[in-house]
This record gives sequence, C-alpha cells and structure tokens, in this order.
Amino acid sequence: MKKPSNLTCEVNFVQRLEKTLLENWDRGALSDYGGKTTYTYGECAKLFLAIHRFFSDSRIKKGERIAILGRNAANWAISYLATISYGAVTVPLLPDFHPEDIVHLLNHSESRILFVLPSLFEGIDTQALSFLEVAISLVDMDILWQRKEKKILPLHEYLSQVKGEKEAFSLPHVGTHDWASLVYTSGTTGFSKGVCLSCSNLMSNIVYAQDTMPLFPGETILSFLPIAHSFGCAFEFLFPFFTGCHIFFLSKPPTPSLLLEAFAKVKPSLILSVPLIIEKMYYKKIKPSLEKPIIKMLQILPGIKNVITKKIRDQLISAFGGNFREVVIGGAAFSQEVEDFLRSIAFPFTVGYGMTECGPLISYSPWREYAPRSVGRVVERMEVKIVPLQQGEKSGEILVRGANVMSGYYKNPEATKASLDKEGWLHTGDMGYRDEKGFLYINGRCKTMLLGPSGQNIYPEEIEAKLVTLPYVQEALVVSRNHQLVALVYPDMEKVDKEKISESHLREIMEHNRKILNEKLPAYAKVMRIEIMPEEFEKTPKKSIKRFLYS
Repeated sequence: MKKPSNLTCEVNFVQRLEKTLLENWDRGALSDYGGKTTYTYGECAKLFLAIHRFFSDSRIKKGERIAILGRNAANWAISYLATISYGAVTVPLLPDFHPEDIVHLLNHSESRILFVLPSLFEGIDTQALSFLEVAISLVDMDILWQRKEKKILPLHEYLSQVKGEKEAFSLPHVGTHDWASLVYTSGTTGFSKGVCLSCSNLMSNIVYAQDTMPLFPGETILSFLPIAHSFGCAFEFLFPFFTGCHIFFLSKPPTPSLLLEAFAKVKPSLILSVPLIIEKMYYKKIKPSLEKPIIKMLQILPGIKNVITKKIRDQLISAFGGNFREVVIGGAAFSQEVEDFLRSIAFPFTVGYGMTECGPLISYSPWREYAPRSVGRVVERMEVKIVPLQQGEKSGEILVRGANVMSGYYKNPEATKASLDKEGWLHTGDMGYRDEKGFLYINGRCKTMLLGPSGQNIYPEEIEAKLVTLPYVQEALVVSRNHQLVALVYPDMEKVDKEKISESHLREIMEHNRKILNEKLPAYAKVMRIEIMPEEFEKTPKKSIKRFLYS
C-alpha cells in the first residue's frame, strides 16, 4: 500500500549531499579524535569520486552491497557516503560481532567489497566467504586482501586521477527512494534480520533533525556512539555532516575519563547519548557528593540549596564541554531518579525514541518542550497508533507508519510480514500510550529483545542457545538488570546428583561456563553473572518459559 503523500520524504539524498559539499567546500568535515586523519568537505568530495572509479573498475552495479566493519573513524564515514552516492548499498557491521557472525552476514548480504579495520579482518576465515572480492583497510584505504583471480588497483591510484576543482564537481544520479543501507539487527545465523533502509528513510531523519535540533554549519560534534548502529549513524554523523559541521570521531571505547577529555577539547554544540553514560556520571560522581552529611545539612538552609544546585549544574555543563545547547538521550530506558535530578537542576536534556527499522527516529521533542517520563512527540512524516492488548486499556502496542519506516527485512518475507501489515503499519513490539498533548510514553516491551548500553539490539534467545550447550546447563533465561545481562540457569540436576557435585563446585562450573560463553559474544552482549535457579522455570502449555515472571 502506497504511503500518504504527507508521510513521504521527497528530498533527494545524493543531490542534498552534493549541495552540502559545495556549500562547505573549505570547512573542516571529518577528523579522528587524537589521530592524524582529517578531511575538509572538498577533500571528502574528491575521495568519493575516487572510490566511485574504484567501484566502477570493480564492476559494482547499483544496488549491490558494500560492507563496512570498523570503529568510528573518518574513513568509515567516507566509505559510507561514497557507497550511497555511487548508488550501491552500505552494510554497516558492528565491530563487536564475532568473526563467524561477520562471515555469515557478509555472505547473507552478498557483499562484494569490505572496508575493514585490519585488526578485525585478521579473525575472518576468507575461505568461507562466498561473494567478497576485496577488502580495503580503513586505516590507509589500501588493499588488505583480494581474490587471486582479481587484480584491483589500490585506491590511492584512483585518487591521483581525480581532479579536485570545486567548479567541476558533481555526483551521479541516485533515485530518491533507492535502497541505501542494509542494517543488521543481530549477527548470529537464524536471528539476524537485515533492515532495508532507503535513501528517503535516511533523508527523512536528516531533514527532521535539521528542522528541529539545535545544530548549525561550522559547529562541532563528537561522535562516540557506534555509527554502525542507526542512532549514532543518523545523529552523530549524517545529520551533522549534511548540516556542514565538523565531526570528531572517537574510535576508542567511550570511558568516562576519555569522554570528559574529548568534550573539553571538541566542545560539541549538540550531544547525543545513551542513558548509561549519563547515569554513570550521576551515580559515581554527583550522588555521592550530594549524600555527604555537610551537603545534606546545607541544602536545608534557606537560599543555600539554590547555590548548590547552580554549582552542580555549572559543573555538569562544563563536563560536557560547556558549549552544547542540548543533550539528546535515547537507545534504552532512562533511570527515573536520574531524569528527576536533571530536571531539578534545569539541565538541558531530552529523551527520544526510535528503532533501527525507522532509521531510527520515531519521537522527539526539544528539551524546553519535553514532558517528564515521555519520549517526546511523534516526529514529522510519521504517525502512531496504539493497539491495546485488551479492550479498554490505555496502554497498548505502539504501531508506526511513515517516511522513516523500512521497506522490510532482507531475504526474510516471513519476518517482514510479521512486522509490517498491509496498511504499512510497523508493529514495534513496544508497549506505551499517548497523552492528550501528544506525548508518547513507553512502559514496557512485548518482545523479548533487550537493548545494549549503546542501543544495540540483543536477542536473549541467541545467548540462551549458546548457553544450553555448555556443561550442566538444562535451561537458561537471559534478563537485563541494572543495564547488565544476567543468565538464570536451571542446572541438569540429574547429572549433578549422579556425579555428586557440591554446590560450591557447581558455582565454579557455571562461572567457567560464563567465561566460555562470553568468548563467543560481542562485548555489548556479554553476561555479567550466572544465577543458579533452585527449580525449573514456569512454563506455558506450549512449554515455553514464562519470561515475564523473571524479568
């Protein structure tokens, strides 16, 4: 069913990209924080054309897949935009995926070229690759590997052939609604779903952000969320780039100390974050100070509380670089305690909501309009419908439709049919409601999917499938507690009793199982501890574990 005209985005991604490059030609565009790689918009334009020639000589056709595997970096961004502006399809892969899962996704996507960090390519079994023809280093853009029968020139030779004059620059035609990106929500065979996002899906997110979020040409932004994930890609990379900003990529894990240093140097104008980063600052730095006896006593005195509140607010704003207008939080549930505290000190933050299938934005409101506990209002070119699970209930499953919504899952018509109905409504699997002012509230999930610390999708069934293959594990259930994954295990008691294994020895075995399990999992999906259950899990008549009893 064709979407209503007011729910489509007709702005052409590549035409707007060309316009951005020409208007900001001499401005700084992409830099690796703490590294040597840095490009102006004009240098990006020249690199795009060089990569286009490389694609052409490699006989890459429009719509074919080009994979990118690496951490946040300027060359990652170059590879991404060069691919879409050529008319090919990007396949961004999270660097935390296991090498075997990477091989599966490269084969499933039929990717012919891979831009990759050399250290991540070392663990890949090239003999198991069915379609890949060449791997390009994201460090120096040189050839890392190619099939013996292929003789492909290194990219620097193409770069020397490209003229860098602004007046002669243009990008090829790519359709407004052409396929742009194939984003996998997971890595493992049987669980991986490739979300098909069009140029218009991406552009709708960019246009909305430009119209609504406080960011302007020439300003700076720090990219520290994974840009292989839709949240980081859309709002720490694409939106700032199309706005004419200078993006600094943090390629190392965003530890609190490194983030504080980077914020102080980059002084970003807008900050995107997941709840965990803000919550760590609060629970480790702010709350302990507020609970000191002398501070508690001073807050009782008239006028003193306002002085203390202002000082905390000023220190927190300074910690984020002192130059930002707003912090946008998304990707996971936000602590109510932390939210209440930030509101009490008038800290400029807001909470949004989205999912990979929407590239990702569904709802957002600027911080001055933000309603407590909400995730903002539904964005332009999108609409929402609440379908109660039981008649008369205010809350129900959230369904969305509009310009941001994917066309479907790659090579998976069954999953597509289950998620997208005939009228174009995407069934999010989230539970929520809207108030009379149009604010959307999330109050649970009706799917089993969990969210990682940076908004990565975690499917507990994947982890459980690996866990039940380990010694003495009969049943397993993975849950999220305080932003950490915990595995609940009911042991094979018959075997335990037969071998007369003591309780302490069983705990040691389970700890060893946990370490083995984590070796097979990406960093964001690692299990922090195993809890041994004294009884079997309660089950439905179909013998499925009643997950809701243990979450």
